[in-house]
Amino acid sequence: MSDVEKSRLVAWNREMRAVHARLREILGLVRTSLEAPELPTRELLLYCHGFCVALSRHHVAEDVALFPELSARHPELGDTIRKLQQDHSLIAHLIAELEHAVATADSSEQLALHVEGIGAIMESHFRYEERQLLEVLETLEWDQPIARVLGEF
Repeated sequence: MSDVEKSRLVAWNREMRAVHARLREILGLVRTSLEAPELPTRELLLYCHGFCVALSRHHVAEDVALFPELSARHPELGDTIRKLQQDHSLIAHLIAELEHAVATADSSEQLALHVEGIGAIMESHFRYEERQLLEVLETLEWDQPIARVLGEF
C-alpha cells in the first residue's frame, strides 16, 4: 500500500476530528460573543446563526450520507447509528429553541443558557461518536466529497 493510499485510508478519521474541532471553535466564538457586552447585537446574532447552520449541516450530512454508508458496510453499528441520529434530533430541537430565542431578542443570559445546553449535548455526542466511529473511519475507503459526508461550513 502506497503512502497516498494509506493517507486516504485515515482521512475520514482525521476529517471527522477536524470538523468537530471547527465546530468547537465556532461554539467558543459564540460563547465569547455572549460575554462581550460591547458586541453589537447584529454580530451576536450572526455568530449564533452561523453556529446553528454549521452544526445542522454537519448532522444532516452525516444522516444523509455517512450513516447510510456505514450502516451498509457495518450493520453491527446499527444501535450506535440510531443513538447518534437520536442525538441529532435532540440537538436540532435545541438549535430551533436557540434560533427562536435569538429571533425574539432574548437577553444574553438566556441565549447563554441555550448555547450551554447545546454545547453540553454536542460535546457528549462528539465524544461518543469519536469513540464509536473513528476506528471504523480509519479504514473507510470511500471516494466522496468531504462536504457531502461531514457537512459544509
